[in-house]
Amino acid sequence: MRILVLNHEFPPVGGGGGEATKDVSFVLAERGHDVTILTAHVRGLPKTQVINGVKIYRLQSMRKELFSASFLAMAVYIWTGLWCGLWLTRRWKPDLIHAQFAVPAGALAWMLSRILRVPYIITAHLGDVPGGVPEKTDRWFRWVYPFTPRIWRDARQAVAVSEFTRELALRQYPVDIRVIPNGVDLALIDHLKPVMHHPPQIVFSGRLVAQKNPVQVVEVLDQLRELEWHCTMMGDGILRVEVEREIARRGLTDRFTLTGWVEPNRVVEKFKQCDILFMPSHTEAFPVTGVLALASGLAIVASHVSGYVDMVEHGVNGFIYESEDVNGMREGLKILLCQPEILKSAREQSLQKARHFDIECVADEYESLFQEILPGK
Repeated sequence: MRILVLNHEFPPVGGGGGEATKDVSFVLAERGHDVTILTAHVRGLPKTQVINGVKIYRLQSMRKELFSASFLAMAVYIWTGLWCGLWLTRRWKPDLIHAQFAVPAGALAWMLSRILRVPYIITAHLGDVPGGVPEKTDRWFRWVYPFTPRIWRDARQAVAVSEFTRELALRQYPVDIRVIPNGVDLALIDHLKPVMHHPPQIVFSGRLVAQKNPVQVVEVLDQLRELEWHCTMMGDGILRVEVEREIARRGLTDRFTLTGWVEPNRVVEKFKQCDILFMPSHTEAFPVTGVLALASGLAIVASHVSGYVDMVEHGVNGFIYESEDVNGMREGLKILLCQPEILKSAREQSLQKARHFDIECVADEYESLFQEILPGK
């Protein structure tokens, strides 16, 4: 089957959505499918390359940062993707188009599908759904919402990465939406045995934006300053200055390391040096960060939001609280920091839970879906 994958983010550009696209694409290519990806270019990256049998075209999009895309950058990606897609299909006609993110990739998929008469599916990751990440995308949807219902309606199938994302999308788009979660390549970390570190190493991994609630990481850990720990915050974004200011104001400079943006393929290596993932996010879809943390054998203290609800069994492989529950998160972390036997058990339980999110199983679901759409291919 010839599959054209559209996503404005693909490693090292972007976050979890790009990483999920990469993992599924690599598995499908390994199974004999012909996979080509159109994604956005950032200075310093090759315009074209082949990785693990997947052909990648990086298109001009005016994107300047690895970790964020402006509205203009996404609009330019649609424009350049349209012309590249038409050029590409003169000699390579896809059987199916898979848009990862309903916006902007869904808009591009809709245009190419109308011209080429090729079916498409969309996978929604939360920020591409109205109300999913309101502080980031609500102003965008004031402009694009009149056009997005058609994208969802005309898709041969809509997919959401979590039940929460599905329910949110159904409020705006009354179409059939099935759930296929993000996964992780367990071969990268198979047979991993948790190594306990001293002092215990806590990690936050994600964009430093309001959705991820990074300032609360500093607030909670300040209340545990009498205990031994060190926290690494991986990521970048508009709240970085505020995070640094809070760390300095509370006298915790020697307790924190801020790495800046870490390319997705290096996150697992960083996780192997840690013990606890701490994510007090306000909203999530199905965070690849969480799945990687499970597969890396980390205990998890996180918010009671979509994705982490499926990954964390309270009191077993970590603790889960409402995002505003600073006291609860403090107590959960305190248990893990003060009781090594509980931390060790939680880490071992995370490794077991990771097997539910094997990328091979996720690829099975997508492959079955593609075959439903194109029987006989």
